[in-house]
Amino acid sequence: MAAQQGMPTSALRGLEEALGMGMTVSGDTNEAVAAEGAYYLEQVTLTEASEDDYEYEEIPDDNFSIPEGEEDLAKAIQMVQEQATDTQILEQKTVLSSKHAVPEAIEDFLCNFLIKMGMTRTLDCFQSEWYELLQKGVTELRDVGNVPDVYSQNMLLENENKNLKKELKHYKQAADKAREDLLKTQKVRDFHRMHHKRTVQEKNKLINDLKGLKLHYASYEPTIRVLHEKHHTLLKQKMLTSLERDRAVGQIYGLQETLKHMEIGHSSHAPEIRVAPNCEKENAPEGPTQKGLREAREQNKRKTKMKVNKKDSEFPTDMQPNPNLSLCKENICPAKFDYKLNNILRLHKLPVSCGNKLATASGDTTVKLWDLFKGSCISTFEGHTHAVWSCTWHSCGDFVASSSLDTTSKIWDVNSERCRYTLYGHTDSVNSIEFFPYSNILLTGSADKTLSVWDARTGKCEQSLYGHMHSINDATFTPRGHVIASCDACGVTKLWDFRKLSPIVSIDVGPSPGNEVNFNSSGRVLAQASGNGVIHLLDLKSGQIHKLMGHESEAHTVVFSHDGETLFSGGSDGTVRMWS
Repeated sequence: MAAQQGMPTSALRGLEEALGMGMTVSGDTNEAVAAEGAYYLEQVTLTEASEDDYEYEEIPDDNFSIPEGEEDLAKAIQMVQEQATDTQILEQKTVLSSKHAVPEAIEDFLCNFLIKMGMTRTLDCFQSEWYELLQKGVTELRDVGNVPDVYSQNMLLENENKNLKKELKHYKQAADKAREDLLKTQKVRDFHRMHHKRTVQEKNKLINDLKGLKLHYASYEPTIRVLHEKHHTLLKQKMLTSLERDRAVGQIYGLQETLKHMEIGHSSHAPEIRVAPNCEKENAPEGPTQKGLREAREQNKRKTKMKVNKKDSEFPTDMQPNPNLSLCKENICPAKFDYKLNNILRLHKLPVSCGNKLATASGDTTVKLWDLFKGSCISTFEGHTHAVWSCTWHSCGDFVASSSLDTTSKIWDVNSERCRYTLYGHTDSVNSIEFFPYSNILLTGSADKTLSVWDARTGKCEQSLYGHMHSINDATFTPRGHVIASCDACGVTKLWDFRKLSPIVSIDVGPSPGNEVNFNSSGRVLAQASGNGVIHLLDLKSGQIHKLMGHESEAHTVVFSHDGETLFSGGSDGTVRMWS
C-alpha cells in the first residue's frame, strides 16, 4: 500500500522537474491531493503587460457636464461604468467552483500542454513512446495517477484571464467610440450655439435698422404733408384761374355780341341765314356759339395755310462773339449787396413766376408769343402733353425752346410756327431750360436730379451732369458762359465749370427750396429766390452770403437789371418787389 502511494509521488516529482516548476510536496501532500476539496483564490494581482502595450490614463471629469437634450448618451456612459465596476469586483474576489470535478489524466495534461506550447514534434515523440509502453504493459494508467488540482486551477485562471482581457479590450473600444461620439456631439452643440448667437445678433441688427427706417420714414411725413397742402393750394389756384378766365372770356364774348346786335339794330339788314348744300330743310339762324366755332375754324385754316407757305428757319452757323466776354465790370466797380426794398408793384392777383419775355409758358400745355406793342398773342405752340414750366429765346430770335412736366423739351421755329425737335432723355419733369449765350447749345435742369447739355441743331444730348440729391428747379449761365449755377428743392446751389463739365462748389442755404437763380451782368453775384421768401446773394469772389428779407411768402423769381443797380423779385403773394 505504501509502494502504491509512493509511485505517484515520484512520478509527480519527475513531471515537475521536467516542467521546471520546482514544486515541493510535503508530507501532507497525499492527504491534500486525496481530499478533493474546494480551493478559494482570495486575491489575484495581474502583473503581465497588456497585449497591445497601451497605457491607460484616467480621464478627469471635473468640468464634464451633460447638455440639455443628451440624456441618452449619459445613460450609456453610466451603464459602461457600472459594467466596469462589476468587472473589478469579479477580479478582486474570484470564487472557484466547489463542486466535484473529475481530475484530468496526466497524459491528457501533457498532450494539452505540448499543443498549447506548439511543440508538435515533442508531442509526436511522447505519444509514440507513451502508447508503446502501454502496449508492452510496462506502464499502467492506474499506477500513474492524476494531475493535481493546482495545475487545473492554473489553467482555468489563465483561460479566465484571457476572457477578461478580451472583455477589457471590448470595453476600451466601446469607451473610445463613446468618447468620439461625445466629442462630435459637443462640436455640433458648439456650432449650434455659435449659429444661435449669430442669428440673435442679426435679429438685433435688423430690429435696429427697422427702427431707424421707421424714424426716417416718420421724418418724411411732415414734408409730404406740406407738399400735399401746396398741391391742394395750387389746384385751388388753378381752378380759380380757370374760372376767372372762363368768366372773362364769357364777358368779352357777351360784349362782342352786344356790340354786334347794336350794329345790327342801327342797320336795316336782316340776319343772314345760311343753307347747307344738299340739305332739304333750312337751318336756324346761326347763334353766338356756332359763329365762334366757325370763326375759329376759319382762323385755324388761315393759320394752316400760312404755316404751309412759311419756310423753316435755319440755325446760324457763324455766331457773333459773346460781347460779355470782353466786359470786366467787376474790375471797374465793386459788386453791390446792400439792396434795400424801395417799391412793391402789385401787378397780378396770382403768383408771379416770370413776365419779362415775349414768349410765355403756361400750365395749359402751350407756349405763346406776344406782341408787346399791340398787347396781343401772335402765335400759340401746342405739342406738350403736360404743363410747360419754362421757355427761352435763341439769340438769333428765330427759335424758342420750352421744357415741360411731360419729361421732354421742345425747340419751336418762330417763322414756320412748328416744333423742330423734341428732346428726349430726362426721366422726370424738365423744370428749366436756357440757351448758352450766343450759341446753339441748350441747358436743361430736371426733377430727375440731372443737368443735360443739348445740341439744338440735332436735338441730341451731348453731356449730363450728376451731383444734386434732389429735384433741380432752375439752372442758368453766367453772362460770359463759363460757369453754370443750379439750385434744387432742398436749397442746395451748385456751381459747375462749363468748360470742364465738372462741379466747382456746393452752397447749402436750405432746407427751403431754391426756386430760381440768376447772375448779375458782371457774373460775380448770384441771386437765389428761396421758398421761405428770402433772396440770397452769393459773392462768388469772397464766398459770403447776404440775405434780403421782404417777401411775406414764397419767392418764385429774381432778376438783376442790366446795370446791376436794381434787383427785381416776384413772389407767391402776387407782388413784384424792387430792390436798389
